Amino acid sequence: MNRYLIPLVIFIGLVVLFRIGLNYDPRRVPSPLVDKPVPTFSLPDLKNPSGTLGSEDLRGQVTLLNVWASWCVACRVEHPLLMELAKKGNTRIYGLNYKDDREEAIRWLDKFGDPYIQSAFDQNGKVGIDLGVYGVPETFVLDRDGVIRYKFIGPITAQLIQDTLLPLLERLEKPEI
Repeated sequence: MNRYLIPLVIFIGLVVLFRIGLNYDPRRVPSPLVDKPVPTFSLPDLKNPSGTLGSEDLRGQVTLLNVWASWCVACRVEHPLLMELAKKGNTRIYGLNYKDDREEAIRWLDKFGDPYIQSAFDQNGKVGIDLGVYGVPETFVLDRDGVIRYKFIGPITAQLIQDTLLPLLERLEKPEI
């Protein structure tokens, strides 16, 4: 084999891998949990530690489950959009406070507003791990049966809400015939 052919093949292979990497969108990481029931959990309520929020509470209506933390800069970016969505009143939004300090999280919600019906306090991150959370924020859409129908990694945007979330929520809200 020609001694110049080996480096050429390696170079072409690296170019191909580099090109594939440029097209990679980390927000589109497929989740093995899509179309499966949300993992079973029961956690203390963030604001009321004697109360709980669990997977059973997420059944019965179409729901957004937003994984967030007070230390998360990207959560602050998406928060006004969650507040807008909550004010419209058409979407049930629950929070999963991930690996946070309870007092800091409550202060954060007091300062920026609380779009959540209720937030679970996942101090050690176990439920986040069960959900396959890569990092915060992440948002899940659950159908009436508590089945995960969509997962988005990163801060939601107005365009994502308009183009993806609202149409999906509307479709899931329609009664099956």
